[in-house]
Amino acid sequence: MSGKKLFLGVRVAVPVANALAGCAETLARRARDAGLDVRWVAPVNYHLTLKYLGWTREETVGAVRAAVAAAVAGTPRLGFKTSRLGAFKTLEKASILWAGVSDDGGALARLAAAVDRAACGLGFRAEPNGFHPHVTLGRIRDPKAVREVILPLAEQMFGDTRIDALTLFETEQNNKENSKLGTKIVYREVCRIGFDPAENASISAPERQREPVQLGASTNSLADLSSSDTDDGWPRGQGPTDS
Repeated sequence: MSGKKLFLGVRVAVPVANALAGCAETLARRARDAGLDVRWVAPVNYHLTLKYLGWTREETVGAVRAAVAAAVAGTPRLGFKTSRLGAFKTLEKASILWAGVSDDGGALARLAAAVDRAACGLGFRAEPNGFHPHVTLGRIRDPKAVREVILPLAEQMFGDTRIDALTLFETEQNNKENSKLGTKIVYREVCRIGFDPAENASISAPERQREPVQLGASTNSLADLSSSDTDDGWPRGQGPTDS
């Protein structure tokens, strides 16, 4: 059975990614001094997740694209600021180091909610913890205290990102090329989904009409096929906090 591990999101602007990468280098030095083993995200992978889909059958990708395109059609171009540092679940027991994303006016939250509803209409699980916009910088396999590593740098500003589209990403595991780059995971762009309906007009009728294919009597939706983790690696049902 062929499929892809997918999520919907946006990459941060290049100047923001560069600023985050510089901060991550400083964090890495501080983490080494503190004896922390952090797996740092490659700057090319810095992104904001709007909806994690998990494992998705190949034949359903068109339906996902069409449903999300309809849900975001007419959305005004919007922007967000990336600033501050924090950790999930807490600074005292951290498994994810992140840079925060502001959502002034709630435009990002409304966009994420629209995407979530579209995905739920295809059988994907609703987000259990609400929307917590952030950019993941690093992961710690065994949760550790990171307060002393993060706090001296916590109030940094990294810049603005403007978006007029979403991207459907596929998470790919390590291969020889990525290994040379020191990257274990890469996020490949499957397709762009614009806010302008004209941009998505090429989606074919069969793609629009295709529904999830039933695999058996006990499996009748994509929700049964989604993995239990998000693309950030923290389990579903364990809501992140920024304390």
